[in-house]
Amino acid sequence: MHSRKSVSLSNESESIVYLVGAGPGRADLISVRGAELIKSADCIVCDKLVNPVLLRSARPDAEIVNVPKRIGDRSFTQDQINRLLVEKARVHQRTVRLKGGDPGIFGRCSEEAAALAEAGIRFEIVPGITAGIAAAEYSGIMLTDRQYSSQVVFVTGKEAEGKDQSNIDWRWLANFGGTIVFYMGVGSIGTIAGNLTANGMSGQTPAAVIADATFPTQRVVRARLSEIEERCRQQNIEAPAVIVVGAAAEGDERLNWFMSMPLFGKTIIVTRDVRGNAEFAGKVVARAGTPVEFATIEMRALTHRNEFVRTLAEFSRYEWVVFTSRNGVTVFFDAMRGLGKDARVFGHAGVAAIGEQTASELARCGIRADFTPTVFTGKELGRQLLALTDMRGKKVVLLRSEAASGDLPDLLRQGGAEVQDTAIYTTVAAGGDGTELSERIRGDGVDWVTFASPSAVRAFVERIPTETVNSSKAKVASIGPVTSQQLRALGVRVDLTAQRHTIDGLLDAIEEACR
Repeated sequence: MHSRKSVSLSNESESIVYLVGAGPGRADLISVRGAELIKSADCIVCDKLVNPVLLRSARPDAEIVNVPKRIGDRSFTQDQINRLLVEKARVHQRTVRLKGGDPGIFGRCSEEAAALAEAGIRFEIVPGITAGIAAAEYSGIMLTDRQYSSQVVFVTGKEAEGKDQSNIDWRWLANFGGTIVFYMGVGSIGTIAGNLTANGMSGQTPAAVIADATFPTQRVVRARLSEIEERCRQQNIEAPAVIVVGAAAEGDERLNWFMSMPLFGKTIIVTRDVRGNAEFAGKVVARAGTPVEFATIEMRALTHRNEFVRTLAEFSRYEWVVFTSRNGVTVFFDAMRGLGKDARVFGHAGVAAIGEQTASELARCGIRADFTPTVFTGKELGRQLLALTDMRGKKVVLLRSEAASGDLPDLLRQGGAEVQDTAIYTTVAAGGDGTELSERIRGDGVDWVTFASPSAVRAFVERIPTETVNSSKAKVASIGPVTSQQLRALGVRVDLTAQRHTIDGLLDAIEEACR
């Protein structure tokens, strides 16, 4: 449990609890409404199955309370959770109860809502994508189809403890002419299959079990109903998983789009700074890969230095402003906001960006890049800018990393430009031990190691021996020739260099190699 000091409300009637469905697993499958509420919540009460990535967008001062069930001494009962929600609603204005899947499908939503209503606390239910639907569609199983199933039913595979009688009508289910989806049933799959066949369903009926649905670790086991328990045991299938019974479970492998993606199941190490790794990892997940975030560097702004202050004081005299990285754009505009300034400081100056990502970050900050080279390197930026316009006598300011090479300013000066090269940020090696990652690489648990900058390469080899990578099955992918040059200089083999020098270009190249 992670708690921060709470302040009592002067008026309890102002408080509200949002019962939010977090979706089936992948963080980007939450509803827009649910994602917005996480960002504004004073307190978030989380189920165990909620993807922790969702909490990255929570406010820094939000109280986060984890309420796992059935995990021993640290578990919560439903009654405890009900009381906790009432308690938090009395000290916070906006409480989000974040529940896996959809709150109303085997999510005990009715009990929590009733407890809030009894206490006179307002609540709102925000639907989510339920696991049964998502698991089926992420494995190419269509729960309904006009050819074989015009109806679907959701059934719990785990009824409440202590019930005298089951609420499940097994005779009706055994003769149900559609698709049956069981939740929370992998631990009792033999009993489920036995009850269905004992009540008249054929043991030859198709069945499928989908585990870790929507994640790169997703697995699907298909078998006849009479064999599905043994097949799951052989393949060590464990919860969370859903069971699909009926003609739909036969599936069509051509429709299994997710597990057919080139990066599905591939483990990819990303080696940027913490913020860059989070963004990169999200792109890997979107392509069905498994990211491993290993922060190699930290960004530190240098906008407090006199050099930057002098450059900014003379900003109106520059005819071109050049950014050579997305980080440079971010640092510059952070400084502008701190000084109470905005994009108007650019005046009539032309703005050049080294690549698509830098240009996109400029656009996000309200500036359209006037020039972006076709090849995203400093040398090409210089060459193509000189070919575009006469730079003789033009005053140019470069806003970039302290560690950047001298190729770009040298080229521009050779073309007659007056260049002010101002370092606005630097990178330093991140701390931490690389032993765990080294062991993972040596154990052949990694498919790709990626590098997006020379500074990340240098920081990586300080913690991970080059031989660890070179002797493993992991392949090394570089974002561009400058980074590849640094890798080779430090003795690391390079298996792939992206032709398009962006994160998306790097992932495109890895996908093509995997095909």
